[in-house]
Formats: sequence, C-alpha cells, structure tokens
Amino acid sequence: MNENTALIPFRIDIPQADIDDLHRRLAETRWPFPVPGREDRTDFSRGIPLVYLKELADYWRDGFDWRAQEAALNEYEQFTTVVDGQAFHVVHVRSANPDATPLILNHGWPGSFVEYQQLIPLLTDEFHIVIPSLPGFGFSTPLSGTGWELARTADAYAEIMTRLGYERFAAHGTDIGAGITGRLAAVYPERVIGTHVGSDGRSLGMVGDKFPYPDGLSDDEIAQIEEVRTKDLAERGYFEMQNHRPDTIGPALTDSPAGQLAWIAEKFQTWTNPASRTSDEAVDRDQLLANISLYWFTRSGASSAQFYYEAEHSGLEWAMASGVPSGWAVFDTHPLMRRAMDPWNAIGHFSEFTEGGHFPAMEEPGLLADDIRAFFGSLT
Repeated sequence: MNENTALIPFRIDIPQADIDDLHRRLAETRWPFPVPGREDRTDFSRGIPLVYLKELADYWRDGFDWRAQEAALNEYEQFTTVVDGQAFHVVHVRSANPDATPLILNHGWPGSFVEYQQLIPLLTDEFHIVIPSLPGFGFSTPLSGTGWELARTADAYAEIMTRLGYERFAAHGTDIGAGITGRLAAVYPERVIGTHVGSDGRSLGMVGDKFPYPDGLSDDEIAQIEEVRTKDLAERGYFEMQNHRPDTIGPALTDSPAGQLAWIAEKFQTWTNPASRTSDEAVDRDQLLANISLYWFTRSGASSAQFYYEAEHSGLEWAMASGVPSGWAVFDTHPLMRRAMDPWNAIGHFSEFTEGGHFPAMEEPGLLADDIRAFFGSLT
C-alpha cells in the first residue's frame, strides 16, 4: 500500500443546513395509511409499528439534540486516513496507562463507532482503543469503488494499526465486526493477541446453515434450534435486499429520514433483549438516534448496504479458523448455545448472559467491558 499514510485529524461538524433539512423532511413525512383495525398496533410482528415510528420521528425532529451528541463524540480523538484508495474514519482513544494493550473494536450493521460510546471509558484503564468505521459506513464515505468486503477491509484495518504504531493488538467485534475480528486473527496471527466476539441467542439460527448440527442432539433439541432458525428467517428481509439489491433500497434510505429511521430502529427492537418492548427501551434513545443520524448525514444507508452485496458475492466465509486464543460473550443466550456452537469446547473463554442482545456495547456495556477485561487479562 504505497499511498500517503498520513493520519489527518478529524472533528465532526455537520453543517446546520443539513440539520435543518433533516427537520424539514421529518416534518413533511408522507406517512402511509394505517391498516384498518391495526391503527394502534404496538407489536413488531409486521415490522415497526406506525404509531411508535411517528412518535420516534417527532422526537428526532423536536427533542433530539444533535449538537450535544456531536460535542460528546468530539471529546474523543479522531482521524481519517486513506488505505487502498478508501478514506477511513477512525476513533483513537489513548490510555493513560503506558502498559495498556491496543484493542481494535469492530462494529457491524446497523451500528457504527457510536455503538461503542459507552464502552470506551470502561476500558481505557487497560486498553488503547481504536474504532475504525467500515468502508461505506459513517465518515468512511464515500466509497472509493466496488470490492470492499471482509478480506480487503481486514487488510485495511491491519494497515491502520500499523500506522498507529501498534504491531501487536487485541480485537473485539460483533456482527460484521466479528467476521473482521476472526479474519484479522486468521491472516495476521503473529499480530493478534486474541479475539473476543460479542454474540446473541440468534446465532443459534446459524446451526444447520453456516454450522453443522452437532452429534447427539435429541429430537426436542433439534426442534428448539429449528424454532430459532424460523424466527431468524423472518428477520432476514433486510439481509436479502442488501445482499442482492442494495441499489434498490439505497435511494429510499438516502431520501427519506423516516425510511432510514424505520429501517434501523426496527432492528434495535427485534435484535435486542426480547423483554424490551421498543427500540429505545432496549438502548438509550439519544444514542440510538445519534447512530441513525450518522447514517442519515453521511448517506451511508445506501453505501453500507453495498458491504452486504460485496460480502455475498466474494465467495468468502464469514468465519475463519485461527490458532489465536478466542473468547465469546453471548447475550440473551439460549440453553443450547454452547453445545451447538462449540461442541468440542474449543473456545477457551465462553461467557453466557441472559441480559442484552445483539448490541451489547449499547445494551450492557458494563457486562461486556468486564468480559473483555477478563478474557484479555487471562492472556497476559
């Protein structure tokens, strides 16, 4: 990689005209007619309920303070750098501890570096924190071209760690970030100290698809896994659209803030702890809207969908084996989780929690921080 390796300081400063435009668009939203008899629906069985979406959109327009969120995010050092022709945005928080371990935190969709906002201060006693934004996400936009998938992104992240002077580092990730984390370990085992993955009970739905059924399961246990798989399949409409037709959904997400809000907020209810009735009961409302605002202001609803297309058509597997020590933290777990996902007990550190869900850094940052510290502390 022979381009300029400069790390250019960056601060978030969304033009006021863009904020005003968002407010205008929300005020002028053309809402669908409610289905008769379902006007007051509050469940998510058909997607995000219209009555809840309207209430959340009203708050986004009149109650949410983007400037306050922007100021809080700007408390952390940030920079941009170009790798393989693509501009990357990176949050870099140095620990005051000279012996701190570099730790890269890898986010997925529909998250962003905002996802780790509450986690950062819980880890900086022990770790130097590095949070790159995936290509096409947040301020790692616009995309430089096609071809940005798991392997190319992992290589770029390794280069970013080199530019920061971190030859050896730890890695954590969820969702797409879990795939990046695993690939870093598989391709750069001499550099990765260990990998820590955050997961949730929905991962059990990959058994029978990405992972084989383990031996010795009873009919009842297979039925339990199939129930999780069935529920997971009902959640994959977004997945198939972004895998195969990102250019079709992209304009809607770029032109309609209500559409972008619905597209993401639904997942923050259906993927979080099922005890949460709404998206902002599962996570902090302002943090949720800061994350969605980032997608809106950077037009990355469209470009982030491209990552799914590239991954689907790359021929690469999401998971790669490595000899690097690995740890899992599973939130909203299922009784069969470890038996199905790690039948050989090959994962040395496997923590299970009834709390939380797919976004542990936002739902249960304390539990996640404790588990990250415990895992990497065991390696030293």
